[in-house]
Amino acid sequence: PFLMRHIALAQPEVLVLAGNGALQVLLGKRGIARLRGQWTQAGGIPALPMFHPAHLLRSPEFKRETWADLLSLKARLSHG
Repeated sequence: PFLMRHIALAQPEVLVLAGNGALQVLLGKRGIARLRGQWTQAGGIPALPMFHPAHLLRSPEFKRETWADLLSLKARLSHG
């Protein structure tokens, strides 16, 4: 409830769900490797699950997928 209230106050255009923790808290799901890059909704707000930055430091082979996710985010923000 506390997090959702903060999100409601901020009124973001989109949410970036960085890692399994954010995915579980906001969507009640796990499996970031399976769900990353797929736009969804969290509390009525478009949300994009992505790998957590710490994961990329440990596993740099996932940077290519993350770059694709960032391009998707950029396109969404550019075109509404």
